[in-house]
Amino acid sequence: MQSGTRIVVLSAVLLAMVLASTSTSTAESPLPPPVLVFLGQEPIVVSAKPWTRYRYFVDNASAYPNALFAASPNLPPCGANTKASRTWVDIFDKSGKRLNGFCALGSNVDLGSLWFALDSDVVPPSWVYIEMTDRQTKAKSKSNEAETTQ
Repeated sequence: MQSGTRIVVLSAVLLAMVLASTSTSTAESPLPPPVLVFLGQEPIVVSAKPWTRYRYFVDNASAYPNALFAASPNLPPCGANTKASRTWVDIFDKSGKRLNGFCALGSNVDLGSLWFALDSDVVPPSWVYIEMTDRQTKAKSKSNEAETTQ
């Protein structure tokens, strides 16, 4: 191969690499880690049974665009809810057991009212965390560990 042809080929390869990296950098960025904060616990009664509800909020909720919580009928439903939100939030205990999930949050403001409930006589796990899953991009983000008592 002549040196002029080599330069043209190398230039074409370099241009293709630059274009590929540029298109990758404009892709949707992953979800930032949520900052989970314990709000408190409250006694509740459901169907004459006493429970304790553990309430949380995501301190950096404004970092999540509301588009992440738009109804997404093009994605699989959440039970009978065919308009479940694009991003789902699940609460887990330290062993990874799912305690509750939210599949129909309407905006980032709803990250201020997350909770799970246990029978009132059950000792809660020492801490919990949440995972946010953007079902459109398949991006997941795990929070810090938050206490269950103050």
